[in-house]
Amino acid sequence: MSKYYVAKKTRGLFDPKSTEPFKISRSKIDLFLNCPKCFYMDRRLGVGQPPGYPFSLNSAVDALLKKEFDIHRAEKTAHPFMKTYGIDAVPFQHEKMDEWRDALGGGIRFLHEPTNLLITGGVDDIWVNPKGELMIVDYKATSKKDEVSLDADWQIGYKRQVEVYQWLFKQNGFKVSDTAYFVYCNGNADKEAFDAKLEFNVKILPYKGDDFWVEGAIKDIHKCLMSDEIPNSGDDCDYCKYREAVKSIEK
Repeated sequence: MSKYYVAKKTRGLFDPKSTEPFKISRSKIDLFLNCPKCFYMDRRLGVGQPPGYPFSLNSAVDALLKKEFDIHRAEKTAHPFMKTYGIDAVPFQHEKMDEWRDALGGGIRFLHEPTNLLITGGVDDIWVNPKGELMIVDYKATSKKDEVSLDADWQIGYKRQVEVYQWLFKQNGFKVSDTAYFVYCNGNADKEAFDAKLEFNVKILPYKGDDFWVEGAIKDIHKCLMSDEIPNSGDDCDYCKYREAVKSIEK
């Protein structure tokens, strides 16, 4: 990690005097909601949280799911998973699909003119129903004994994620369904032997999103960035707790 982690950045930071649009990704919106202080330290002062290790297995699952759904996208047919769960939709065909999936390249984006913030996000997939409404789809991979669900408190981040995507597609002029879907792959660890393969149980979880909060969050983010004062920490930020613990020992 140390080879790639830059503790103090000097480029790509918010400048209150600049007239250029400033990029705010979906993940940075979530960071702000979790901890305004960490967000400000990152986007205004250049001191970001240390990155986590990449989940290579999750990435492999994502890539394989995209390949599967892309076959049905080309054929304009429903994936068997969709039929199993009674979802009346097919994978959405669009010339910008690859662009929307590329989070590092910006994904789908929209310039929020009142704040001059460029909001971006990279989706996993988009389905479309007979009404012409787009359905946001996110892939998740895990391995647990219990049934997968969206009931845990920490999964609020998942819900915000699809709600930001719903907002972005609406701002880009698309009809968007309130219902999003999580394609949840749960690795089966109960097999008698590994046999050089890992099997997954796949469950599709619907979620009715509400992006009412996004506009307000963007305005709050802009207000935070424009201030010269470091905001307070989030209610339960482990990074801030760590920093405070280190300070107390050093004193």
